[in-house]
Amino acid sequence: MYQVLLFTSLGTAFLAFFLCLLSHARVNKINRATKELDWEAVANITGDLATVKKTVQTLNNRLNGMHSSKITDEDLIRQFAQQQQTKPNGRMIGG
Repeated sequence: MYQVLLFTSLGTAFLAFFLCLLSHARVNKINRATKELDWEAVANITGDLATVKKTVQTLNNRLNGMHSSKITDEDLIRQFAQQQQTKPNGRMIGG
C-alpha cells in the first residue's frame, strides 16, 4: 500500500515538474518573440483597427436600414404627388 502511494506521489511530482518546464519554455518563447516589438506601432495599429471597425459597423447599419424601410414606396409616391399638387408654379393669373 505504501509503495503505491510512494510511486503515485513521485509520478505526480515528476508530471508537475515537466508541466512547469513546458510552461516556462512557452513563456520564454513569447518573450523572445515580443522582445524586438515596437509597442508604439502596435498601439497605432490597434487604434486604426478600432476606426475601421466603427466604419464597417456604420456602413452595415446603413445597409440594413436600406432593406427595412419604415415608409413603403406607395406612401412615398402619394406624398410626392401631394407636394406636386399643392406647390404653386410661380405664374400669376390675370392681369
